[in-house]
Amino acid sequence: MSTYLIGGGWNDEAADLVYGPFLAAAGPEPVVACLLIDEGDGAEQFARYDTALRKVAPCTPVPVLVPLGGVLDPASLDGAAALLVCGGLTPAYQEALVPVLAELPALLAARGMPYAGFSAGAAVAAQTALVGGWLSQGTQVCAEEAGEDLDEVEVRPGLGLVPFAVDVHAAQWGTLPRLIEAVALGRAASGVAIDENTLLTVEDGRAHVSGHGRVHLVRAEGDHRDVALRAYRSGEGFTL
Repeated sequence: MSTYLIGGGWNDEAADLVYGPFLAAAGPEPVVACLLIDEGDGAEQFARYDTALRKVAPCTPVPVLVPLGGVLDPASLDGAAALLVCGGLTPAYQEALVPVLAELPALLAARGMPYAGFSAGAAVAAQTALVGGWLSQGTQVCAEEAGEDLDEVEVRPGLGLVPFAVDVHAAQWGTLPRLIEAVALGRAASGVAIDENTLLTVEDGRAHVSGHGRVHLVRAEGDHRDVALRAYRSGEGFTL
């Protein structure tokens, strides 16, 4: 099963690159379940994804709106050929998925449903989900505005669709230092920071970059957890 991680962004010129592979994997004219945490504007937010997906390929997006503080009912995915987990408050998405962290990946695999995560949806796809924060032991590591309503950098259990942590809006929000800190402190074994309008496709033990930005791979090496950092551009990739 392939997993598609999108770093956020709404550049129309990048839509084919970031959504095209996901929709192609979903099959002809797929029904795409779009999971959104509804903070009162769920219908309006869904309309943005609906428009973006329909511009790329014939498909039928359907909203799966979970109220803030609610949890996902897997039955709401019945009839869908693919799942897009959308953007918003990352801790709220993780909380909505906690009851189905084991069930949902098995369901996707059994039904052959590709998974795409946009921003928050990309973060929660990880085994160890980096859900936010802007301080590490009281020291600032990124802008407070990128903290997702959290102070200290926080990791939580994720869906385990990919074996590394994921941070998003990397160049635009300056979140790469947060990911580096999480890896350096051992809160995540490794991680990727994805720019907006950029897709990281993970399949068959490989990760491939496409879109307009870069993906930074962060790994810890040696007994002292020295951080190794490498940037990948569109068309490049790495082995997991």
